[in-house]
Amino acid sequence: MDTSKMLSQCVLVFAAAVAIVSYQSIEASQDTEENSSKKPESTIFFHHTYEEMVSLMYEVNKACPEVTRIYNLSEPSVEKRNLTVLEITENPGVHVPGKPEFKYVANMHGNEVVGKEMVLYFLVALCEEYKRGDKLANFIVSQTRVHVLPSMNPDGWQKAYKELQEKGEAGWLTGRANANDVDLNRNFPDLNAQIYENEKKHKGRNNHLVKVENTIANDKSLQPETRAVMRWFAEIGFVLSSNLHGGDLVANYPYDETRSGKMQEYTACPDDHTFVYLAKSYAYFHATMADPERPPCDKDGDNKPITNGGLWYSVARGMQDYNYLNTNCFEITLELGCKKFPAASELEKYWLDNAAAIYNYVLQTHIGVKGFVKSVDDTPIANAEIKVRSLATGFPIDHDIVSLEDGDYYRLLGNGYYHIQAKAEGFHPRSKCIRIENNIHVGVPSYDLRPATQMNFTLNPTKLPQESDKKEDYNCERLWNEVQMETQLEDRELLVSVLSYLQPQTKWSLLADQLSTLELYSLLAEALKELNPDQMREVLERLPHAVQEQLELVISAHMSK
Repeated sequence: MDTSKMLSQCVLVFAAAVAIVSYQSIEASQDTEENSSKKPESTIFFHHTYEEMVSLMYEVNKACPEVTRIYNLSEPSVEKRNLTVLEITENPGVHVPGKPEFKYVANMHGNEVVGKEMVLYFLVALCEEYKRGDKLANFIVSQTRVHVLPSMNPDGWQKAYKELQEKGEAGWLTGRANANDVDLNRNFPDLNAQIYENEKKHKGRNNHLVKVENTIANDKSLQPETRAVMRWFAEIGFVLSSNLHGGDLVANYPYDETRSGKMQEYTACPDDHTFVYLAKSYAYFHATMADPERPPCDKDGDNKPITNGGLWYSVARGMQDYNYLNTNCFEITLELGCKKFPAASELEKYWLDNAAAIYNYVLQTHIGVKGFVKSVDDTPIANAEIKVRSLATGFPIDHDIVSLEDGDYYRLLGNGYYHIQAKAEGFHPRSKCIRIENNIHVGVPSYDLRPATQMNFTLNPTKLPQESDKKEDYNCERLWNEVQMETQLEDRELLVSVLSYLQPQTKWSLLADQLSTLELYSLLAEALKELNPDQMREVLERLPHAVQEQLELVISAHMSK
């Protein structure tokens, strides 16, 4: 762990301490029957019942009324418990154009409880640190609209907690499902099958695949909790999200459902490069998730800090892929520990392990590029498609996001060179190029805490002639030349060597003079696709980081087709 990370951990430990002191002054709003006498009065670190959870959220609201709001989703759970959300931001209750929306969703599986407690502690700490004038907390609250749903499955939590009280432990599956015995993470529309078919035919939408209300009306298997969050996702233009689980210690990213139908197979989505970046932004700021010496949760498993969902095990109808395919939101799944329902005495350690990562992941809402799409008369253009192509590989990233009602858009992107186009019906498209260099994380100096680079688009209606933009054309050409220069001579010899190793029957040393560097990258990507995932990783791990990044971009583009 580097010095800046250790410093940031100390700051966040202090935030937790402040939260504990603050919580000590809270008088219990009501007595509960679930063994409340065993809860230490001097600490926040215990398992909050549903009533205590909601009470704590209201205490945060009371402590920070000017920057918080509490609301319930459109439907309660099967057993009529509200799905309660706390929002924390300056000017709560409204979407501010240019300010991205973030969400944490925890306790989707009712017996996986660590995430629920972590996001509750996060709310307390963020409120207290904001009041104290902390610059990190101030940046998050002023520049991000944060929504936290601590329990998506309060009925399942209640069932698991009851068994814990009666038997001393909760079963591995007790309370996982909702009160109708439905696993909520297998209950969303199966959009993967649709997107995979679109990929094969090279036609059809690559985003926002179904209308939410039509789907809810036609699919009677959808549970009230699922319906509620689907409407929530459609109502708010979320940019980034995490779904917090338990039972392992890893950051998992899309796709969750394999293309081939195999139980385990690396299944890259078009934004694989960016999702790897996002998964690492949590894993490498967690105290132990990325520690190569930590024992795996499963003796027959591994201890890798991040994993592609399909490579881990295929999940159909999951919430992670639904977010990606039917909204603008990028979501990863975080498994926060080997134990699903640990002892209350362990919760403080869990918080100290997760605190820096929880803060750091919120900051990633500000990577990539954002801006506004407007017409020449300054009218916002909603539902404009934001299309991206990698300048390094020449391939498009076949996943578009769309602008919101006020014309604002937010496009998360990992580091790299990109060609970005705004396209809307009735308007000429407009393109610009940019180099993305993300450097926002816990531990950076406060002056480096800044929103994503802004790139605005002004579109001419098709009834008027399209105006050329020589300045942008020049900028794109300049950046294209820059990325080519960066990957030219040094890479070529290495690429030829790797190709010769993988395909010794081909005389690559003779063919190389007839191929561009980009063509060599593409051919190597094709060769790597012939390997199994373990062999592919072994080859990639031997390459310099810069070459790995270029190959990841090319492989992502190839595998998404």
